[in-house]
Amino acid sequence: MEEKIKQRSRAGWGRAKQPVLCHCCVKEFIFCWTCRCGFAMCQACMNENLWGVTCNNIIWQCPDCGEWNGFGNQ
Repeated sequence: MEEKIKQRSRAGWGRAKQPVLCHCCVKEFIFCWTCRCGFAMCQACMNENLWGVTCNNIIWQCPDCGEWNGFGNQ
C-alpha cells in the first residue's frame, strides 16, 4: 500500500502548466481562459472585456469562433 502512495505522489496531478499567450495583451500567463479553437484571454483582459463576451457571467462567447465556453461556476 505504501508503494501505491509513493507512485501517486511522484506522478502528480497532471502535466506542468505551460505559459499561455493572451491574444489581447500579448503577454504570457500561467492561467488564461481558453477556447477549443485556441483563443486565450488572461484574467485581466477578461475582466476588461466582460461586457462584450458574456451576458450572464456563467458562459462566455469566443470572439474568434463564436463558441460558448463556461466559466466553471456551474
